[in-house]
Amino acid sequence: MKKTILTTAALLGTAMGAQAGGLDRSGQDVGIVFEAGNRFELSFGHARPSLDGVENGSTGTTNIIGGVADSFSILGGGLRYELSPKLSVAVIVDEPYGTDVRYGGDPAASALGGTGAQVDSFAVTALARYKFDDAWSVHGGLRYQEIEASVDLGGLAFGGLNGYRAEMESDSAVGYVFGAAFERPEIALRIALTYSSEIRHDLATRETLNGAPVSAPSETRVTAPESLNLEMQTGIAEGTLLFGSVRYARYSDTRVSPTFFDLAVAPAEPGSSITDIEDSTDVEIGIGRRFNESFAGSLAIGYQSKGVDSLVSPLAPTNGALYVSLGGSYTLTDSITLSGGLRYTEFGNAQPETGTPDTARANFNDNSAVSAGFKIAYTF
Repeated sequence: MKKTILTTAALLGTAMGAQAGGLDRSGQDVGIVFEAGNRFELSFGHARPSLDGVENGSTGTTNIIGGVADSFSILGGGLRYELSPKLSVAVIVDEPYGTDVRYGGDPAASALGGTGAQVDSFAVTALARYKFDDAWSVHGGLRYQEIEASVDLGGLAFGGLNGYRAEMESDSAVGYVFGAAFERPEIALRIALTYSSEIRHDLATRETLNGAPVSAPSETRVTAPESLNLEMQTGIAEGTLLFGSVRYARYSDTRVSPTFFDLAVAPAEPGSSITDIEDSTDVEIGIGRRFNESFAGSLAIGYQSKGVDSLVSPLAPTNGALYVSLGGSYTLTDSITLSGGLRYTEFGNAQPETGTPDTARANFNDNSAVSAGFKIAYTF
């Protein structure tokens, strides 16, 4: 029980609900499969980003841009069942990707007014884990995923596409997950590597320009990125755990090119995409401490990689991030554990751009987010 308390507190330092690189929200965590015994988890996260900027006058406007990103909440859950000392299975429900961005202002008198995007997702991952011995194990399974999205391009920065809208209906598809882990239980050491495949969605799409249809209904191929999660932990003293993680997501393959949009911009930008998200790497390191039989806490810091320059898509107006998170875990009974976390994130300065060549349209500096997460776990 002691190790479980400490591990739970350490991992809660991620403060569920804060957005990571690209469109990541949940980080596709599979940690429940490494817990002991039968276990049910339910989690809730909420994030309040503050993204403000100012247009740089490249279109003759210098409007202040406020409140671009809306607050959001995410739900998650998991169930692990031990079939034998060597074989266990788990089902994980999460919301892996999302965004809710909207620029205020008059599209006819501002660079980016009316631009926005909304992405919603839902996923169910079914996993099995097999232990060869106390040290080595493998895990893998299938991930069912649904995604829907809408994108608006507004403002003088988009020229003839000012007023363009693409509505992409929900689509479901299946990918796979596999990985391996090495453990030394006597020192609470675990190193786990998990690969998640890309998942390709064909979204039924309706395109309009200032409300008028501009093409027949079509399908837009969107590829959710493949990713690699490396998670590590080890005891460094009695009741003290050092933990860390690295997540890499290949967003450069995530292209969104609906039919009319592609035809409109292809002469100047062959292979263009509404989105332009670079591959992301998120790194975290922290320490957890058990204070007594019931309570444990953790402190972690994290880093999100920046792009090669400060130019970014208007639909994702941040460029890397630094964060600090504080977590805690309280064992209410032998079966019920309550955990929570808080995170403060400081985003890197960014310049939303459009056009060919890329032209900065605004400056986003000194932005941040506050997020919180809560989890209840029941063992049986």
